[in-house]
Formats: sequence, C-alpha cells, structure tokens
Amino acid sequence: MSGKSPSFLDRLVQSRMLARWTRAGRLVSALGRDELRQLREDARTLRRELDRVLCVTEARLALPPDGFDGIVRPLGCDWVWRPDLWRGPVMPAGIVGADSRSRIGEDVTLFHDCRESEITLRQIRAQDAAPFGLRLDVFRFDGSFLSLVLDLPEEGVAGLKRNHLIRLAMSVELERPIEIFCRLNVKHGPNTDQLVREMPLGGGTDFVEFDLAYTKMNEKRVEKIWVDLIFEGPQMNQIMLRDLTFARHPRADI
Repeated sequence: MSGKSPSFLDRLVQSRMLARWTRAGRLVSALGRDELRQLREDARTLRRELDRVLCVTEARLALPPDGFDGIVRPLGCDWVWRPDLWRGPVMPAGIVGADSRSRIGEDVTLFHDCRESEITLRQIRAQDAAPFGLRLDVFRFDGSFLSLVLDLPEEGVAGLKRNHLIRLAMSVELERPIEIFCRLNVKHGPNTDQLVREMPLGGGTDFVEFDLAYTKMNEKRVEKIWVDLIFEGPQMNQIMLRDLTFARHPRADI
C-alpha cells in the first residue's frame, strides 16, 4: 500500500460500510432468527478480517524503527515465522479454566486430560523482540499431559525437503524448573512422522533443531506440519513464553 491519502471513493465506501453496521446495531433487537443468524455470520467474517489487520499493524508498530524482528536466521534460511500470538493482539486475549482444545488466537491450541481444569492462558505485553507473549498458569493438575499445539502456516510447508532443518527458538521464564519437550509432526499422505527434542532451558533464548533427514517424509505429499510443546509436571507453576519463532534452512553440505 502506498503512503497516499485515501481517495474520495475509498472514504465514501468506508463511510457507507460504517453506516450499515451502525444501522444494524440499532435494528438488531427487531430482527427475526434467520436474519440474526446471517447478521452474526457477516459480523464474524468482518471481525476475523479486522482482527487480522489489527494484528499485523500492531506487530509492525511495536517493532523498532529499523524493522529488526529479532529472529535468528541461519545460513541459507528460506523461511521464518513468529506466530500471531507473539506478534499482535489476539482474540480471546485470555481463558480461565481452559478446557482441552481451547484456542487462543489462530495458531495455538491447548490440550490436556484434566477432569477439572485449573489452567489459565493469557496474552501479555512483552519487552523483548516479540511485542507480545503468553502466560500459562497451572494450579492443581490431575491430568497426565499438558501441551500447546502450534500449526505451521502453508508457507512453512511449501517446498519442504528432507535436507531441511527446522529451528524452534523460545524465550521462557518458569516459576519453578520443569522439562519442556518439543515434538515436530509432519503429515505426508496417510503417514505422520515425528521428531522429539527436549528444549535446553538455560535462560535467554534457547532453541532446538529438527533434522528432517531422520524422517521418511515423502516430499511430494507433505500436507501439514505442527509442533507440540509438552510440559512435564506443570502443576503449581507459571510458565511465561516471552517469544517463540521458527526458521527453516537447508543442511550444510559436507
């Protein structure tokens, strides 16, 4: 988009759209159920697009003036990604008593098997390279597992080869020490290959790398990639994920 001011036609379209939704807000109490369902769907579609625009603009405005994003790019890196939750405001911004499969933002889903959830998720403002972060509070925990699942976007899947390494970097603060395991899942055709690494939590930004040469991935049939962050013994703990990024690069020739 250029830096030019909006044209008269652009302002007219925007004014009419705002007037339409203002009128809808006045008339909503008089609408029938079918009209309400359609209005709700229209509003949700508009909100998704507005949230996407706000997320990107907030993320860019939060960056330093030189645009440096703080993501380490290994030699030959052909793709990097910081999930939306760490880039800009998401909806919902917090969940109390989060059930399994609760989503916070578009990219992150919580999984657990607790009978009664005493787990809270909340997006926070950060002071690191990432303008936002995630706080995970776990109180009593009667389940056997707790994980966050991040779905990688299509850009990270396109052109993926077995000579690629995928680097996952995290900046983590813990109220008390626990182990965090990272599991990369690659779905190709009917098969799913997995690679598991333990995150070495030494303070600051730590990372693991997944070497796809250790999979049987069919490069022509890769459909989806996701990562599970698995927290061992998370009870009575506060976990702050201040930043989380991905980078993809080819293995160095030997």
